[in-house]
Amino acid sequence: MSEPIYGNTPPFLGAKNGTVEKTDDADVLVYGVPWEGAVTWGDYTGCELGPKVMRLASGRYSGYLPELDHIDVLEHLQLADLGDVDVVPADVGETMRRIQAFAKGVWESGKFPLALGGDHGITYPIVAGLAEQYPDKKIGILHLDAHYDNMPHHEGEKYARSTPFARLYEHDSVRNESLLHIGIHGPRNKPETGKYAQEAGAKTVTSREIKETTDLKKLAADLYEQAAKDVDMVYLSICSDVLDVAFNPGGPIDTNGLSSYELLTLVHEFTSRGVVGMDFVEVYPQQDANDVSSHFASTLSLYALAGHIKAMKK
Repeated sequence: MSEPIYGNTPPFLGAKNGTVEKTDDADVLVYGVPWEGAVTWGDYTGCELGPKVMRLASGRYSGYLPELDHIDVLEHLQLADLGDVDVVPADVGETMRRIQAFAKGVWESGKFPLALGGDHGITYPIVAGLAEQYPDKKIGILHLDAHYDNMPHHEGEKYARSTPFARLYEHDSVRNESLLHIGIHGPRNKPETGKYAQEAGAKTVTSREIKETTDLKKLAADLYEQAAKDVDMVYLSICSDVLDVAFNPGGPIDTNGLSSYELLTLVHEFTSRGVVGMDFVEVYPQQDANDVSSHFASTLSLYALAGHIKAMKK
């Protein structure tokens, strides 16, 4: 049995405990970012608890996926759980700085990083850390979400969960034409966010387009090629609410989202082609009946890592 990472919380998916400085025999570095900034809608809050509850839920899972050619992910990859970024709840700027510094340390290792959020604001400093590590490289982004999360600010706050992709549009290392907003759906988006994405050069793929495709794997391949065009690496960011609420009780009540099959297939196809790292954000444990969304995080991660194994063999 793995030693608890802290208190009675086990490391994610039975990983061994690790540190950023000591990861030589690990292939995948898991870390939590227990950050929640400005609450942007109603009483949906508490996603800073996501990393802890996702770790707790992961305790019941092996790495075996019979539906993916009987692969046992954990026979192929050694996972290390680095614990959590030391966030500062009262200081947004300092927290963003700490996330970026922690992420840069992870990128320096050359291992595959899997970040557990936390709200979606964490994606900006994670990608900024990647850009800091590789200043001469261009980055494409596959962003799976119900919402654009590209508002210029939320009531003056530039790093709220609704803003990270606006910050990434502004980053010199990100090629906006290789930034894809995938699975967008629902009237909680605003007209200006779609317009802003278009003006920035980013691409939009709605949930309806995904559901109406006759070949989901081919669509995934096409989307990946768009993200990978004229860049050196592709990053994957997933918000839980890209899923329909029927599959995601721990997320906002957004209907017409993706099914678990659709999301797992897209993620597996993306990572099979090669992504440099990923995050999974915005599970709200206090609203997640039976921890369904936290449990889904384990399956999603295993599908992603099964794809990563394929990519490593190419």
